[in-house]
Amino acid sequence: MRRTLVCLALTAILLVRPGDARAQGTLQATDVQVGYTYGEELTISARLEAPAAIQSGVLFLEPDGVAQPSSLPLSLGADGLAQVTTQVQPGLLRPFVRITFWFQAELADGESLLSPTYDFTYDDNRHTWQTLDGGLLRVHWYDGDAAFGQAALQAARSGLQAVQAILPAPSQAPTDIYIYASAADVQETLGLGGLSWVGGHASPDLGVVLVSIAPGADQADGFANQIPHELAHVLLYRLTGSSYDILPTWLREGLAELAEQAPNGDNARMLAQAAANGALLPIGDLCGLFPQDTSGASLAYAESASFTRFLSDAYGSGPLQALIQAYAGGKDCQAGPQQAMGESLSQLEAHWKQTVLGVQQNGLAFSDLLPYLVVLLAILVGPAIYILVALRRRSVHDHDGPK
Repeated sequence: MRRTLVCLALTAILLVRPGDARAQGTLQATDVQVGYTYGEELTISARLEAPAAIQSGVLFLEPDGVAQPSSLPLSLGADGLAQVTTQVQPGLLRPFVRITFWFQAELADGESLLSPTYDFTYDDNRHTWQTLDGGLLRVHWYDGDAAFGQAALQAARSGLQAVQAILPAPSQAPTDIYIYASAADVQETLGLGGLSWVGGHASPDLGVVLVSIAPGADQADGFANQIPHELAHVLLYRLTGSSYDILPTWLREGLAELAEQAPNGDNARMLAQAAANGALLPIGDLCGLFPQDTSGASLAYAESASFTRFLSDAYGSGPLQALIQAYAGGKDCQAGPQQAMGESLSQLEAHWKQTVLGVQQNGLAFSDLLPYLVVLLAILVGPAIYILVALRRRSVHDHDGPK
């Protein structure tokens, strides 16, 4: 059911910060109101008061995580009412993002004034959310009873412990977990068209997780997999900060897949078939965006999980943490493993294919033997050159000798 958020003035959701004036003078704003229907239309209004007549005005909007605010012209009424109504395109604003806004007015005497700042949270108000607050974990759902929410919170706590066993990152702030009843609802919320394989999402910098779990017989698997998966993204962000976005996608998703408590049994069969058909995706191709089609995306996730688990099993948590830090420090996709584990990404991939998937790699044997071949060549070249020189001298001597 679609509901429009009622206008809120100076409440817990819409907060004024009087000390945060952004100009020499302060523009007085009263009766500040925000109203929107998620994904459709946003209206912000206020009554502006200034020492001189207001000629024109602008509203600035700054969602968290956006470097530069956007500006919208104000519609000014004779009674001092200033208002902006704008269409919100799907995917334009992230769900549950905090948005800071303020007003600017140009006065008749040439002075420019700015108001204090205000903020509100862009909730998905199409649903009536129930909430269970567990401190560092807050669970929100709209389909299901109180027992469903309690089970979700317990699963989130178990998932957080599982993630922290892989990623030694503190949960420094609360994480909000929003449980949608279907993947289609998540996709609509995110403004994603055609990506039918997307069933969950994390905005790690916001500490917000979206999952799709319907009450019923399958909810336990959803709790065990989806929630830890998305929580892993949040904790990985808290471990790496702004460097999170430059980590290879295979590593981000591989670590998240490792956190799942009931892994998909189809992944092993999918990998075996792809290996037998020579259809495996190169790990280097998974450093960036994953394929957008369902089958390609599924294979990319399966490979990422298997490859990351291989690295963890073969090298241990220390080198895996070093790999994360190498990438976070700016090493490219091939050079990161070289620094952390002493081998290139291609060499590790070849080892993974041979060890886990049983794929014989001719190139692997050559690359492993190459250092020894270089030494052998150096040993043989010296004597060979000596022999050639000696033979040449002998030949010259034979030709120059007595006839």
